[in-house]
Amino acid sequence: MKKILFLIAIPVLLLAGYVWVNNIGAENMTVRQKILRSAYPLLQALNSFLGSKKGSYLNEGQVPPPIPFHTLKWVTDSGEEADMSAYRGKKVLIVNTASDCGFTPQFNDLETLQRRFSDVLVVIGFPANDFKEQEKGADGEIASFCRRNYGVTFPLAAKSTVVKGPGQNPVFAWLSDPAKNGWNARQPVWNFSKYLVDEQGRLLGFFESAVNPGDCVLVESVETRS
Repeated sequence: MKKILFLIAIPVLLLAGYVWVNNIGAENMTVRQKILRSAYPLLQALNSFLGSKKGSYLNEGQVPPPIPFHTLKWVTDSGEEADMSAYRGKKVLIVNTASDCGFTPQFNDLETLQRRFSDVLVVIGFPANDFKEQEKGADGEIASFCRRNYGVTFPLAAKSTVVKGPGQNPVFAWLSDPAKNGWNARQPVWNFSKYLVDEQGRLLGFFESAVNPGDCVLVESVETRS
């Protein structure tokens, strides 16, 4: 019996040690958030091993939008109105985010992408509580969580609804309606769905949650000048 307990205790202790090491420096994170943060590298390794290439949809014909992207407005996490026209001449990667999701560690990858391409790209996070209530915090709490635990410096929007319905954020209404963006009808089906808009305001691509911000297709789309 003691031998069995010993054999059980070893992997438990190793797992606890792995979670602890992966969360050194983490602040105000729940046990769930710490476990999810630790599990993410394993999830990405599994996806890489399986060689999954699904989840990326590109505007192959470079279809222009019937309604210009740069006419859209949005609200920042501090409550100020902002205008997408401020990003004319740069690519914009729009991501619906959540603090309590298995993909939450993508905040780190998004920040890496933003820093790497800061001269040509702006990442904007749109927190939403649409999927399994994985973003319950207020705007200030969300911003603090992202900046303390993932070093986020890119802009964050005020929390809103990103799925279709009466209260859908107008930016996501544009991103998921081909009558507005020209070709894409895909709305977010989970947290960390990604939409890339080019320098002229054309929607270049939609990338599902499992597509890492460092994915080669996404990075090549950022690198390619329109």
